[in-house]
Amino acid sequence: MSWLIGQSIINGLLIGGVYALIAVSLTIIFGVMKIVNFAQGEFLMVGMYATWLLYSAIGGSPYLLIIPVAFIMFIFGWLVYKILINPVVGKGDTAYILLTVGLSFFLQNAAQLIWTADYHTVETTIKGHSIQLGELSILTPRLIAFLVAIVLVAVIHIFLKKTDIGRAMRATAENSQIASMLGINPVVTYAIAFSIGAVLAGLAGVLLTPMFYVFPRVGALFTTTAFVVVVLGGMGNITGALLGGLLIGLVEAFTGSFIALDLAPVGTFVVFLLALLLKPEGLFGGGTRKA
Repeated sequence: MSWLIGQSIINGLLIGGVYALIAVSLTIIFGVMKIVNFAQGEFLMVGMYATWLLYSAIGGSPYLLIIPVAFIMFIFGWLVYKILINPVVGKGDTAYILLTVGLSFFLQNAAQLIWTADYHTVETTIKGHSIQLGELSILTPRLIAFLVAIVLVAVIHIFLKKTDIGRAMRATAENSQIASMLGINPVVTYAIAFSIGAVLAGLAGVLLTPMFYVFPRVGALFTTTAFVVVVLGGMGNITGALLGGLLIGLVEAFTGSFIALDLAPVGTFVVFLLALLLKPEGLFGGGTRKA
């Protein structure tokens, strides 16, 4: 029993770190722009396809593709914002919802049209490798994904707190009109925030490719969980998204280990419903929205 508890904690924390990264990518966009991107899971899918295509072309370790995939996703996010999001800025939440839901379906079907519904894999020499700590086992790909995800979340946190662009994003999130009066261009700030959100989702895709198949609907596997994590952490709260991701990872791991693997998502939604009933502003939100 003690072994099972320990293994569940390890598994939960490792996958929770990836959940946190996906949630932070969604939180960045909401925190600055106050819109919910329902196509965020498809941004992750685009990142996974970019990783698979680059891996198929040049080979090597997928983890070495982080920088080129980040560049691709930044350009992708910038173009999506300029072409689709910017024209509806200020036209109400309904416009954002309809647009991003439509974008989600478009990206799924475009991927299926271009690459079919086949499942693709990215092979690595460490794919089945694990580290033994007594009776406990740590899968190396999950450990790498966790460590990189935590580093990326920390980098984003420092970026927002210590850089001029980060301060501009936080000022715009607080009040875009006053930020504009102070010389900050909200349109550019929104574009940067949206692009950074796309980059983080794409990098989460890079980290997941050694562990999951690449196919058009792979993003849907993580979209719901990401939204749950964001709400649990407090909308727009990056620290809350990190803690919420780790919490949901633990809940899924314990539910899968002690009840049934197929019921792991049920445990997530039970915690989610309890949080909405007891603390609707989020477990770590404190009733505030922060970029």
